[in-house]
Amino acid sequence: MAEVCVKGGFVLPSSRNLSRKGGVLCSLSPPSTIEIKDRSHKSDFSEGRLVFPVRRIRPLKPFVVSSPVPKGFTIGPKTMKWWEQGLQPNMREIESTQDLVDSLRNAGDKLVVVDFFSPSCPGCKTLHPKICKFAEANPDVLFLQVNYEKHKSMCYSLHVHVLPFFWFFRGAQGRLCGFSCTTQTIKKFKDALAKHTPERCSLGPTKGLDESVLLALAANKELNFSYTKKEEAEKEVSPSIPPLAPLSPVLASGSMEKGKELVSTER
Repeated sequence: MAEVCVKGGFVLPSSRNLSRKGGVLCSLSPPSTIEIKDRSHKSDFSEGRLVFPVRRIRPLKPFVVSSPVPKGFTIGPKTMKWWEQGLQPNMREIESTQDLVDSLRNAGDKLVVVDFFSPSCPGCKTLHPKICKFAEANPDVLFLQVNYEKHKSMCYSLHVHVLPFFWFFRGAQGRLCGFSCTTQTIKKFKDALAKHTPERCSLGPTKGLDESVLLALAANKELNFSYTKKEEAEKEVSPSIPPLAPLSPVLASGSMEKGKELVSTER
């Protein structure tokens, strides 16, 4: 606790906590206002007020350290991108080339629509809500999304250079059609969907991508994808069948003698 002392005069603080040290009056607690009457010092101001400002301790501001925010770090709920909005249970995004090949092979007789899009494509963004409505109205149709920005090399091997672009696949027939359309030409998509949606039974295994396309994907060194020709695969899988052994001469001569006997008896 601080002491306030004035020598040569009287100290009349507003507080009554006073003590005397060596003939000097001292205040143990500093008041906000102290009146001083000094008799030994002559001044124009015979009486005055000595004001001590009360110092208040302000709360410390929080100590903030700026640090770089890691990429992809978000506070609060994650904001969905436009191609992630409105997705239906029969819609999903392709993760790799192998994922696309396997999805088409395992679709069976189900109609598959492959949607090539780009996040920076205004036409793709405008068309996306309509594609989601088509998927909702046709739950038996599988819609596969291919992000062009993630799979540029694969799209180059598939000869997809215009966006948005669509492929239709079904069963043993493989690829049915492929075209590009926008909101102005959405009728093209409606007609293709109405034409190929009716159920049909495929005679044979599911074809998926053509063999020439698979070979082009396998030749692309930037893709982690491998494919073996059907002929070479069949040779490796099918066992080697040994050639038929010739008839032994004993059996051959015996059969001839029996034939002679039969002819002689008939005569």
